[in-house]
Amino acid sequence: MNTPDPRLVAATGLRAGGAVLPGVEVLFERHPELLRGKRVGLITNPTGIDRGLGSIVAQFQRHPEIKLVALYGPEHGIRGDAQAGEYVAFYQDAHFQLPVFSLYGQSMKPPPGMLQNIDEYMRTFDTTAQDKAPASTMLETIDTMVCDLQDIGTRVYTFVATMAYAMQACAESDIAFVVLDRPNPINGVDMEGPILEYPKHSSFVGLYPVPLRHGMTSGELATLFNERFFNRKVRLTVVPMEGWTREQWFDDTRLPWVAPSPNMPTLATATVYPGQVLLEGTNLSEGRGTTQPFELFGAPWIDGFDFTRRLNALGLPGVVFREAWFTPTFSKHQGQRCGGCQVHVTDRNVFRSVATTLLMLQEVIRAYPGKLEFHADYFDKVMGISAVRLALESGADVAPVIAGFQAGIDEFARMREQYLLYRNAR
Repeated sequence: MNTPDPRLVAATGLRAGGAVLPGVEVLFERHPELLRGKRVGLITNPTGIDRGLGSIVAQFQRHPEIKLVALYGPEHGIRGDAQAGEYVAFYQDAHFQLPVFSLYGQSMKPPPGMLQNIDEYMRTFDTTAQDKAPASTMLETIDTMVCDLQDIGTRVYTFVATMAYAMQACAESDIAFVVLDRPNPINGVDMEGPILEYPKHSSFVGLYPVPLRHGMTSGELATLFNERFFNRKVRLTVVPMEGWTREQWFDDTRLPWVAPSPNMPTLATATVYPGQVLLEGTNLSEGRGTTQPFELFGAPWIDGFDFTRRLNALGLPGVVFREAWFTPTFSKHQGQRCGGCQVHVTDRNVFRSVATTLLMLQEVIRAYPGKLEFHADYFDKVMGISAVRLALESGADVAPVIAGFQAGIDEFARMREQYLLYRNAR
């Protein structure tokens, strides 16, 4: 059987009942020969599952002709239990009987008291490249690296950067790289936000010039990165899904949702995340330390009733705000009651998270002069450009800045066309 062309969709039509077959199942059902006789390293976390919630590691264990020899964990670790910015050490996994290497600062143990200052530490750590790629000594026992991670469709989410760094390390060591593709949970059509200014604002929370909401799968991004940005190309194979079309959101796929990280509990979180993640670069709480991160936001100095009235008066498409109060158990404003809002998306197909958040920040500045503070370098790296923060700080109307994103998105849409593995249903 021939190996799958990384630029060719395995099947163009929907499977029976509209179900989607993820790359991990396509690999073991259709193309086990890709890994037969190989010593394999695996980058994964709890999202590495099949439709029946079976672990990808268990899949490997059912194929003795493939030797899984090491696991590699992205941010939050193999188990997905570490908070953002939290150090995960190298260890021998007692359950899987495999060594586990961290791809999130494997030698950068944080200073004492890190958990009390986790936001500051995260902002510093996530804007550096140090210790984010596997060292050559971590690759000595493998012939092929497999990556199976559920991305959430936003440039800032670090799993794509982990994949890219690992691809480059494998290229240097002449190790083949296989991406087992999964859906973009917030669909593969809609794009939002500016194109990252490269290389000025390149960092672990945004490596390459793609939009904030990029509308691509991990496999598509891997192909784009390899062909356009890597000086040394990795021997890349993308095992595509069967049955996924670009219009589909995650709940259209009939695949089970497993939280990719502790603060990404639901598809609703992922829907608001492209814009709400910008709050990490401000002194507003983005809801970390609550049960609804990114859907809740606020600060001790915000009146939830008044601010909700102001935001709803804007008439933003596809969203309604509800007054909310919350007390974060960790992260910004820990132990302090915050006033603010909950973001209720009423029509996800017209809701635009990036524009919504930027107009909300403008309203904070107008309602509470002198209260909003930016962590300038981090905000700009998450945003991908400096112009947005500068406009907000100057008091300029941010709407023309938002409108200016479209030209870059249109150009990116034309460029990405050659790297798309999936088409629209209609």
